[in-house]
Amino acid sequence: MSSLTRFGVSLESELLNRFDRLVQEKKYNNRSEAIRDLIRDALVRDEWEKGDEIVGTITLIYDHHQRELTEKLTANQHRHHDEIISAMHVHLDHDNCLEVLAVRGSAEKVRHVADELITMRGVKHGKLVTTTSGRNLK
Repeated sequence: MSSLTRFGVSLESELLNRFDRLVQEKKYNNRSEAIRDLIRDALVRDEWEKGDEIVGTITLIYDHHQRELTEKLTANQHRHHDEIISAMHVHLDHDNCLEVLAVRGSAEKVRHVADELITMRGVKHGKLVTTTSGRNLK
């Protein structure tokens, strides 16, 4: 494990009180764990903005009765095989399907793939969730 460095932080009392409530609500063991997560989140956002490699999921809910939608979704996924690294398909009920796609690539390319899929006619809901590939985090 890497060495730890201690540092001090000055905060207004009310801000610290609010942060302590958040630490308790999220069930962190201590402030340090919460601060580490906040720093990592900021670094991930920075990677996204710089266009570094990211990983994530694209989640789609769609009506499989929608004419040609299944074929269009599959064709799109094949066109973006470099970014889509895995797929899971679930039949939710008679009409609705859930598809979760694991994605990897530059932030720009992943966003492009997600936008193409989410905006297809018949997709009821879609969401892209991203994080870092971990290469730049220690």
